[in-house]
Amino acid sequence: MDEKEKVVLEAMKQAGKPVRPGDVAKAVDLDSKEVSKIIDSLKKKGMIISPKRCYYAPSDC
Repeated sequence: MDEKEKVVLEAMKQAGKPVRPGDVAKAVDLDSKEVSKIIDSLKKKGMIISPKRCYYAPSDC
């Protein structure tokens, strides 16, 4: 897992609820398209889940 993936995952954990990519992007000061790519990568690795459309959360929550 690279540094940006760690940052995005940590921001999701701190939110404590499912979040949208745009919300994560604002929290970590990254471009929302970049965050969306990171989320796709984390999802393929099984580290995050999507409890409802367009919302994501760490899979261990």
